[in-house]
Amino acid sequence: MNTYKTAEVAAIIGIHPNTVRLYEKLKLIPEPKRLSNGYRVFTEFHIKQCKMIRLAFQIEVLQNGLRKKIVQMIMVSATGDFDTAIILTQDYLKQLKRERQNAEEAIEIVKQILSGGIGENSQSFKRKEVSEFLNISMDTLRNWEMNGLLTVKRKDNGYRVYTDEDIQRLKIIRTLRCANYSLEAILRLLQQLSQNPDTDIRTALNTPKQTDDIISVCDRLIMSLLAAEKNGTVLLDMLHDMKTQFS
Repeated sequence: MNTYKTAEVAAIIGIHPNTVRLYEKLKLIPEPKRLSNGYRVFTEFHIKQCKMIRLAFQIEVLQNGLRKKIVQMIMVSATGDFDTAIILTQDYLKQLKRERQNAEEAIEIVKQILSGGIGENSQSFKRKEVSEFLNISMDTLRNWEMNGLLTVKRKDNGYRVYTDEDIQRLKIIRTLRCANYSLEAILRLLQQLSQNPDTDIRTALNTPKQTDDIISVCDRLIMSLLAAEKNGTVLLDMLHDMKTQFS
């Protein structure tokens, strides 16, 4: 089996030698054996694992636990448990697809709002029902309400009641959070949209790119998610190959 020094691994992967050491420290690659002089000895497993790390973090979607999932997969793969790593990657791909569908839905909701196509509805939901339906934790719903993103009506007994309109608003918030927009920026947009349906939403989000509007934000998120899905599919193939080669 071929063996490599730290500098050789770095040259093959296209990273700094310190990055290879960082991968080891973070347990993203197996701990290499050492020679009597203390030099690390890396194998083909380390090379493949480093290539997988680079691909896994090429497109990063930070929200909704996606980064945590891909880091977990890499760490599990580093232990040689490829079966579990494959399952984690499959779950990661499923969530990427869900987030992409959520972003596509948010675009349609905004288009309906701007065209006046969403009206009142008599349906109402409890917080737990909304949490389960939108796959948003109840703590997150409370946090968004406390930060003014949503004003929820209450029944006479004090229980919160969410309407269809609230559900649509929450879907938009969910996607903007996945796109890494701050609560403050989202609040500013939603306030302007509520006050004036004809608002110029291209200036509503006070972000480094002030030409953004909510639809282009979602579009860019969709493109990132699609790229991450493509890379995730390649990662899955790599894991199957590594299982065959190193198990």
